[in-house]
Amino acid sequence: MIEQKNLATAKKPFNSRPEVKFNRAPRKEGQSPIKTWHETNPAPTIWRPDNTLKIIPLGGCEEVGRNMTVFEYGQDIVILDMGLQFPEEDMPGIDYVIPNVEYLKGKEKNIRGVIFSHGHLDHIGAAPILLNQLGNPQIIGRPLTLEMVKHRVEDLYHGASKKLKTLYIKDMAEKISLGAFTLSFFQVDHAIMDAMGVILETPSATVIHPGDWTIEKDPVGRKAINYSQLANLKRPTILMLESLGATVTKEPVTEEEMLNNLYTLITKAPGRVIITTFSSQITRIRQILEFATQNNKKVALDGFSMKLNIELATKLGYVKIPKGVIITTDKAHTYPDNKVIIVCTGGQGEEMAALSRIVAGNHRFVKIKKEDTVIFSSSVIPGNERTVQRVKDNLYRQSDNVYHSDIIDVHISGHSNIEGIKEMLREIRPDYFIPVYANHYFLKEGAKIAQGIGFRKDKIFVPDNGSVIKFTNIGAEILKNKVPTNYVFVDGLGVGDVGEIVLRDRQMLAEDGMFVIVTVIDKRTGQVKGSPDIISRGFIYLRESKDLLSLTRKKVIEIVDKTAGHGGPVNWTYVKDEIRNKIGDFLATKTSRRPMILPVVIEV
Repeated sequence: MIEQKNLATAKKPFNSRPEVKFNRAPRKEGQSPIKTWHETNPAPTIWRPDNTLKIIPLGGCEEVGRNMTVFEYGQDIVILDMGLQFPEEDMPGIDYVIPNVEYLKGKEKNIRGVIFSHGHLDHIGAAPILLNQLGNPQIIGRPLTLEMVKHRVEDLYHGASKKLKTLYIKDMAEKISLGAFTLSFFQVDHAIMDAMGVILETPSATVIHPGDWTIEKDPVGRKAINYSQLANLKRPTILMLESLGATVTKEPVTEEEMLNNLYTLITKAPGRVIITTFSSQITRIRQILEFATQNNKKVALDGFSMKLNIELATKLGYVKIPKGVIITTDKAHTYPDNKVIIVCTGGQGEEMAALSRIVAGNHRFVKIKKEDTVIFSSSVIPGNERTVQRVKDNLYRQSDNVYHSDIIDVHISGHSNIEGIKEMLREIRPDYFIPVYANHYFLKEGAKIAQGIGFRKDKIFVPDNGSVIKFTNIGAEILKNKVPTNYVFVDGLGVGDVGEIVLRDRQMLAEDGMFVIVTVIDKRTGQVKGSPDIISRGFIYLRESKDLLSLTRKKVIEIVDKTAGHGGPVNWTYVKDEIRNKIGDFLATKTSRRPMILPVVIEV
């Protein structure tokens, strides 16, 4: 239940500051208090036109993914994250979607640095393409994160990773000057190693951005993180908070409880154990390896990205793999089933991931057995519900022992819940609050949570992609005009060449199919020679639709006779348009479907 308070009766919202009296004309009725920072700052900085901080989300504020935010102060630009968005169901053939950087064209020399908060694809996935488009500016991040970025760059552009200008953050106490920005960092909890929050201090305001985050209660082997020190930063402070958990009321499970459940299932498993988790869950994989070593079991890792991430973490010294515990999947059958653990990718139902191939029977070395224990140590990414459900259905048909978070806690989410958002707000006590990194309704719910604990509504900004939020020494506002943030589709090697029109054509082909009409016309008489040929794909089955085809051919001949049969000069574009439009109407009346009509006219 979200705590609600009557703001009208609240004596002092927690983000209010002492009123300072000035000899000035009274404020006009209805004038927004958000414009009066000088009233609450005893020693205000004189405002100049260049004392303006602009915060511009280019993605991540209307969807889950495509996270990228631009911070601009005068001539200096800093960018946080360059993520991708996985395609939705109405994007046939699209591999992924990336942010639109049109706003930054012509400003490439002003980019002082690109910061990566952590190594998930929704934060680094677009980096190879966008870094190249923006002239390869300096990139900043923790070691594992930047190594992941470098590998993605190398995969797309061979040899390009050596040209990257990298700045590794090895000490969280570091401070970096990026033009007018002073960059510093703080530790956060998230579902991947080396996640970090960032602080961007400018003369106008201080931005606090944890990236993706959660608050882990009683973490194993370390102290819980407290954020109250961030309340002491230079004011005014702006908290940009990922709000994907703004509707979650469930109390989060502790890491110890989750591990106990996972280890119990492994111990009691009658046969092999197959665990699917995110390839970035390096800590979880390490814990499984350690448990397997202690219990004389072998672990096979399956999934290219998972093997790569473990290799990177091992090189950096983050993971020490016990000798002899890892085997390859092709050798798994040489060990007793109850001594084998297979850790693989595919918990999101990805078609080519290891688990999906195992379930479909397409894996070369692993086939599901009834006595296998299959564990989903992962959450469902919003938008993947249907594909994950299909994988679960097929698994339940093949195995008698399937476990996931709906029935037992075998995963900890990397995103906080409602109470976590409240706790973060209370500890940091920002002057302004901007919920980000989720669909719009999550952001609105995040704003409601802040208001419910006394945060002033006029200090909250709920942005869209492309919104320009301007902060000066005298206040803040969202500008009316937005910057371009339309989808940039990546399909194979093509970036942006599949636009809205091409996508709409694909959608039409997927919905009603294609109908090709090939007509041979005598250029002397304008008459159709022979019978028009028809090719149908995804519309009708030709062998069972002979009557419709016969009527269509007659209709085509009539149209050509009317438009071209007069024997004079012929406008063939007009002829094709008439065939397309009238045959489209004709088929719609006969079938209530409207396929894509492609007329082909051949003169002989």
